[in-house]
Amino acid sequence: MTGRANVLRGAAVFGVATVLLAGCGSPSERTDEGGGDDDVVTLRVGATPLPHAEILEFVNEELAADAGLAIEVVEYTDYNQPNAALTEGELDANYYQTVPFLEEYLQGNTDADLEYVSNVHLEAFGLYSQEATDLDDLSEGAEIGVPNDVSNMGRALNLLDAHDVITLADGAGDNAAESDIEENPLDITLTPVEAAQLPRSLQDLDAAVVNGNYALEADLAENANALAWEETEGSVYGNGLVVRSEDVESEDIVRLNELLHSPEVHDFMEERWQGVVIPMGGEDDTQSEED
Repeated sequence: MTGRANVLRGAAVFGVATVLLAGCGSPSERTDEGGGDDDVVTLRVGATPLPHAEILEFVNEELAADAGLAIEVVEYTDYNQPNAALTEGELDANYYQTVPFLEEYLQGNTDADLEYVSNVHLEAFGLYSQEATDLDDLSEGAEIGVPNDVSNMGRALNLLDAHDVITLADGAGDNAAESDIEENPLDITLTPVEAAQLPRSLQDLDAAVVNGNYALEADLAENANALAWEETEGSVYGNGLVVRSEDVESEDIVRLNELLHSPEVHDFMEERWQGVVIPMGGEDDTQSEED
């Protein structure tokens, strides 16, 4: 695994260009749309349903045709399949993950040559409970669910550390593990659960740290109490487009990335999710830390 700078190299853009030219070297074959002079490139993009697939569907319906693109959205309900499908050539791109998640995946899958293009949006992690209404309501010995993959586990532990539920060792970093916990004043029990299952597991837990997309799908804003939120300023957890390294500068991928950073998509996110999904610029604006 190369450094974060290599993972993040690619098109860093903020808005859709005024004129988008049909390019060569697309990862997908061109299809003739009704005998016209211009071809449309179909890109297969893997995504989790909310908000990623919904954002891609908006792009496809409202913006893609004018850019010479058609987006075929392939939905996945977990975090394990989209990178494998991209590596195997079943997809042209995926849109569902953070840089730390991709880095962890690449460390365990050295045959996968994937690159992160740029941040598109941020979903803040939340600590939710169906019983407690305030962080101070957490009782001694409380059982808290956390995602069971390394990068999201670290993210959950850092949220708990930031709100003094636990104290992590200095230098624990983004991928903190249970072994990095130095202080646990409430003697809480951490229960690792597959991220997608955490909302439905909440009824059996005192609280759970849930990814933003799964919280949206389960409507946790209505069905549970939010006890704490992740700090978003300076976050390394933006979600963005990932492609095979050979395609990172493909004109078709660049155009898709431009569309995802267009003013129309920015406004769609803000209006649709009212601050739960936060648009981000195309530069690596959240990646201030060095490897």
